[in-house]
Amino acid sequence: MTARPENPAPFPATHDFVGIGLGPFNLGLACLTEPIDELDGVFLESKPDFEWHAGMFLDGAHLQTPFMSDLVTLADPTSPYSFLNYLKEKGRLYSFYIRENFYPLRVEYDDYCRWAANQLSSVRFNTTVTEVTYDQGAEVYVVTTAAGDVYRARHLVLGTGTTPFVPAACEDLGGDLFHNAQYMHRKPELQRKKSITIVGSGQSAAEIYYELLAEIDVHGYQLNWVTRSPRFFPLEYTKLTLEMTSPDYIDYFRALPEETRYRLEKQQKGLFKGINSELIDSIFDLLYQKNVTSGGRPVPTRLLTNSSLHSAAYEDGQYTLGFRQDEQGKDFEIHTEGLVLATGYHYEPPAFLAGIRDRLRFDGHGRFDVDRNYSIDTTGRGVFLQNAGVHTHSITSPDLGMGPYRNASIIRELLGTEYYPVEKTIAFQEFAV
Repeated sequence: MTARPENPAPFPATHDFVGIGLGPFNLGLACLTEPIDELDGVFLESKPDFEWHAGMFLDGAHLQTPFMSDLVTLADPTSPYSFLNYLKEKGRLYSFYIRENFYPLRVEYDDYCRWAANQLSSVRFNTTVTEVTYDQGAEVYVVTTAAGDVYRARHLVLGTGTTPFVPAACEDLGGDLFHNAQYMHRKPELQRKKSITIVGSGQSAAEIYYELLAEIDVHGYQLNWVTRSPRFFPLEYTKLTLEMTSPDYIDYFRALPEETRYRLEKQQKGLFKGINSELIDSIFDLLYQKNVTSGGRPVPTRLLTNSSLHSAAYEDGQYTLGFRQDEQGKDFEIHTEGLVLATGYHYEPPAFLAGIRDRLRFDGHGRFDVDRNYSIDTTGRGVFLQNAGVHTHSITSPDLGMGPYRNASIIRELLGTEYYPVEKTIAFQEFAV
């Protein structure tokens, strides 16, 4: 396939839609709309190229969803932008087949997305959106960029993604603490510390702990992992539970009262933010191995659960972290030179939406009121949201495998007709009575 052209000047005409942000979900939409002659869209991304969690490309780290959860396959298995076609063009299809592992490496998935993005004529990198307004007379959205370019479109698709979450106790703390999103870039300096503490409970925290534990003898640091979760929760990956990533469950969840949905949002985090069970077992096995070969000396590491971070201070190259053991109701401190916040991500509505806020819908908690068709505007079909809808669409919102389904649904709204078949029911179980 041909390489992506250099960023041309903005189209003078009104587009059918403008996609803002280019994570995997909007990239999937770009791939799925590329062959549709009836749709004219453009995707604007502030970064110079596609980038997906580059700070977490640990050796051997892989997706927690199978290769079929690529950008397009579950909407269009014949698409030239599939992961299998990527493997074929890279000369690795047979190697992947022989590997007999459904889960692509994380660095491999990133390269796959770059491969797809480099073939698309609708993508504009190095393009930062600064303002969005609405032209009432023409009934179009007006998107202005930092360079002064203007794009006009009848619809918007927001794919700006989530940002690293920093606990309140660590805001403006000073020192060289960092979020796990920067881990691979900061790892060498981190391992020169005499002590390292990881705060967090999910897959990223576990991956970092395992890697640092594996090299603890080489560098000789004290290694701590502290989580507020009552245990190291495994990702629940049984097949009937996976049926919750379905249109059936979206219908059920979307119809629940708002307060019920918010309660479930907290309870269901283990369904998409848990730790791979094999990694949990590998951590235990590595701890056992380190203990056996330590010559009777305690391995310099601590694992602490039920512990919420409530205070933090930095002085003379050292952090003092104040925790509360929630079940015991006891406070304790940890002193550490290195601090890694594996505290997840959160969604913040982009500032450039201020000019159209009156056209957007919000729920009783101040978050976007995402309709069943993924729209968030008062017309019900003008502005669509990728991801950021766990409170309305449950665990299907961040799930890579549900991305093609959501994009097929959005394309149906943009066209007014169903271009890609949109499944209505796929589950064996019944969620509602």
